[in-house]
Amino acid sequence: MSDSIPLQPVRHKKIHDSKQRSGCCGWCCRGRDFKPRTVWLGHPEKRDHKYPRNVINNQKYNFFTFLPGVLFNQFKYFFNLYFLLLACSQFVPDLRLGALYTYWAPLGFVLAVTVIREAVEEIRCHVRDKEVNSQIYSKLTARGTMVVKSSNIQVGDLIIVDKNQRVPADMIFLRTSDKSGSCFIRTDQLDGETDWKMRLPVGCTQRLPIAADLLQIRSYVYAEEPNLDIHSFVGTFTREDSDPPVNESLSIENTLWASTVIASGTAVGVVIYTGKEMRSVMNTSHPKSKMGLFDLEVNCLMKILFVALVALSLVMVSLQHFRGRWYLHLFRFFLLFSQIVPISIRVNLDMGKMVYSLMIRKDSKIPGTLVRASTIPEQLGRISYVLTDKTGTLTKNEMQFRRLHLGTVSYGLDSMDEVESHVFSAYTQPAVSQDKPPSTAPKIRKTVSVRVHEAVKAIALCHNVTPVYESHGPDSTDRAEAEQNYEDACRIYQAASPDEVSLVQWTECIGLTLVGRDQSSMQLRTPGGHILNFSILQVFPFTYESKRMGIIVRDESTGEITFYMKGADVVMMGIVQYNDWLEEECGNMAREGLRVLVVAKKSLTEEQYQDFETRYNQAKLSVHDRSLKVATVIESLEMEMELLCLTGVEDQLQVDVRPTLEMLRNAGIKVWMLTGDKLETATCTAKNAHLVTRNQDIHIFRTITNRGEAHLELNAFRRKHDCALVISGDSLEVCLKFYEYEFMELACQCPAVVCCRCAPTQKAQIIRLLQQRTRKLTCAVGDGGNDVSMIQAADCGVGIEGKEGKQASLASDFSITQFKHLGRLLMVHGRNSYKRSAALSQFVIHRSLCISTMQAVFSSVFYFASIPLYQGFLVIGYSTIYTMFPVFSLVLDKDVKSEVAMLYPELYKDLTKGRPLSFKTFLIWVLISIYQGGIIMYGALLLFDSEFVHAVAISFTSLILTELLMVALTIQTWHWLMIVAELLSLSCYIASLVFLHEFIDVYFIITLSFLWKVTVITLISCLPLYVLKYLRRRFSPPSYSKLTS
Repeated sequence: MSDSIPLQPVRHKKIHDSKQRSGCCGWCCRGRDFKPRTVWLGHPEKRDHKYPRNVINNQKYNFFTFLPGVLFNQFKYFFNLYFLLLACSQFVPDLRLGALYTYWAPLGFVLAVTVIREAVEEIRCHVRDKEVNSQIYSKLTARGTMVVKSSNIQVGDLIIVDKNQRVPADMIFLRTSDKSGSCFIRTDQLDGETDWKMRLPVGCTQRLPIAADLLQIRSYVYAEEPNLDIHSFVGTFTREDSDPPVNESLSIENTLWASTVIASGTAVGVVIYTGKEMRSVMNTSHPKSKMGLFDLEVNCLMKILFVALVALSLVMVSLQHFRGRWYLHLFRFFLLFSQIVPISIRVNLDMGKMVYSLMIRKDSKIPGTLVRASTIPEQLGRISYVLTDKTGTLTKNEMQFRRLHLGTVSYGLDSMDEVESHVFSAYTQPAVSQDKPPSTAPKIRKTVSVRVHEAVKAIALCHNVTPVYESHGPDSTDRAEAEQNYEDACRIYQAASPDEVSLVQWTECIGLTLVGRDQSSMQLRTPGGHILNFSILQVFPFTYESKRMGIIVRDESTGEITFYMKGADVVMMGIVQYNDWLEEECGNMAREGLRVLVVAKKSLTEEQYQDFETRYNQAKLSVHDRSLKVATVIESLEMEMELLCLTGVEDQLQVDVRPTLEMLRNAGIKVWMLTGDKLETATCTAKNAHLVTRNQDIHIFRTITNRGEAHLELNAFRRKHDCALVISGDSLEVCLKFYEYEFMELACQCPAVVCCRCAPTQKAQIIRLLQQRTRKLTCAVGDGGNDVSMIQAADCGVGIEGKEGKQASLASDFSITQFKHLGRLLMVHGRNSYKRSAALSQFVIHRSLCISTMQAVFSSVFYFASIPLYQGFLVIGYSTIYTMFPVFSLVLDKDVKSEVAMLYPELYKDLTKGRPLSFKTFLIWVLISIYQGGIIMYGALLLFDSEFVHAVAISFTSLILTELLMVALTIQTWHWLMIVAELLSLSCYIASLVFLHEFIDVYFIITLSFLWKVTVITLISCLPLYVLKYLRRRFSPPSYSKLTS
């Protein structure tokens, strides 16, 4: 366990981890670390290293390793190896107890099912990989444009990628056919975000007349070493044959990562990373398949049964006084009683899981739900902690502009017409003073109308939103015409953040509309229909570290240069001029559940800007510590900025979030909210969603930075009782560094916990701590790429396919479309899956123990002889066609209707204690098996007349009937398939008696003597259990029976 939670991934450590996770075998990368590289444009032969092939390989095996690999993965587990050794022992004459198929047929069936399942998955994976690796691209060469497969692309190749085509390798963007001089890419398969991202080509290569000229110039790209970070890149572009040589800095805006899709125009790029060195491959984790707690418990019971098997064999040999070759007798007894450990339990449970998965997918009440991990449906029935994201999970991620605050005046939804009138008057009435440069304007107090106009104008300009015009007709000229005329009906906004889109849509409603934008300019349309042109001089995009974005524009009509900035209040407070209202109003708006942004501006003279641009370009060309140097230059502008306004945007709650959270709470499940949002907004959403109930206090953990402060704050928190905890990621990191055990102990006692400003790695760390400290099952729910690590770390990962893309959904164990579906997934399907698997496993164990008890009685009566009671097909038929269908039909059983389970979530509480499958219930079933096996065998031996074959017929028939009756005794709610299974099994047994004359006297079984003996034995073995069940339900009924009655 680490002493602290890293907020940022450690690059070099992650690189080596990624080799293993992405399927790298290690030998190809051994002996060399990733290093920076120089890539010559169009000259792959000038490579300074040998780079990996550009192939995607997600297969676990190849043609030669498939069968050995699958068999090894099966037999590395003790019980599979145990059954293999038992089967192999039958080739030894002294150990053989019957026909070979008695042991090899069940083992062969289990292996065949596994091999077929693995083969199907491998074939599907191979087809997907082949489809990706065989995609055709165009490559620029000295002989013209050539066609090349994705798998044949090399570092240094110049590749042309068309619109809607997948980028085949990590590339530097050199040219685009889009007249805007930039292109958009879709990154939903890389980072899970559905919004388009803008990418800019290298300026030097974009200015070349045609793409073929890229081969005529002598130029190269210097690229940093391959790493995991998909959000940053450091490199330079150099052209040597120009005078003077051209040097341009390269950043993330100049990259086209593999697995992204070109959304506009045609792009030309030079390949810098291929194969295992691509960002997408290095970030692809192959999570280990999760093994459920239920499976671990069943394995534990199997180990107990194995110990019982060894003990029983030793007892039998000891009662023979270890005579003769006692070790052979020991092994023969070992084989005789081997059914104590049932080989069929694994197959039955796996098939049951498939049925549960099908039921979840077919449930019309939760449409669109997918099961991606069919091995753990029982986990859903025992969840103690649900850890959920906020934005897009509890909320819709649909932003609606709610408030504009200017300090002295605030505008809500009901007063937006006032804002509209102020903006209208600003652009229709002559205002001479506004056209003057700010340096010559007199220092007068601005009117409300002017302040509103400046605020709206700043919001309309300070963003990374691009208007895109889509044609509504089949002719492509429709789009160009719509773009030329700025038609409102054809325009949609694209941006990396839904917050920015909502702000721009609001300014459009007010009257100031963003109608055009390219790499260097922006156009706004006034309420009067006039077009305002602005030159974009610099853009400083938003990052999670800076928590702000800025833009420098020049008004083409006046020549004014203005630096606009917007960001979170925590960083903007130190940037804007002193005021006495910012902090208070930010808190007030956050308490309303609004996402708050602070907007500010600063006017620059031409000399100020030129000085800044020189320093900024020098910093961008730096290869070492570039981001630090660039940030330092930008911060020189971020001083004494004029505060314009606050904006408040609301993210509405998902449908039925409140009743779902209440249902989880009533089921005994604690809900923790882990979000990257600010503390006030997260607290307000927790109250709004009723995660924190009205009568609960909230303890807000104050910001701490050292051990002493953490100690004092934990002591203060310890004195609180039954209160929800709200803590920030920074404070959480300090607490876990010094007082991990104490903090987790206190947090686990809280009815609800809210962690805000939480990094993705912290989310996963919290889940791992909960698992280690509480030993209880966790369920993580999220919808974005930043939730993937949390989803994969949890015992059950639930992904919501939402506005942030499919990455969380694809990485999850269960995928749902709305948060409210989580209630039914747990209360109905989770509960049923666990109870059904518990009943199924106990019945398979009961079935095996019954026949093993009969074998033990038989051997004891006949002087401890190591001779099998039942031969050949009788043994195989007992656990397959005679009893398999009724026992397996228990996967359809349910104790209450789904409506009752949803109405009374308190029924779920019992399951978290593991009562349906516990040592107590296991012991009860063992005693039942010993009782019934003993009664059947002793009864048959007492009642048979002369020939032993009659005892076999009586005991085996009674055994089959007892098993069928016990299934009927256990069933709570009858399904028509259960009745069919019972009748089908009985019919199969009766019909097969004709062919079993080798083991059973056919003429004896049609006599009256046979019928009454079987009836008496079956009644004695089953009737007392029916009586006990009736008495228990009469005097000590379980909770669910009270509801059903």
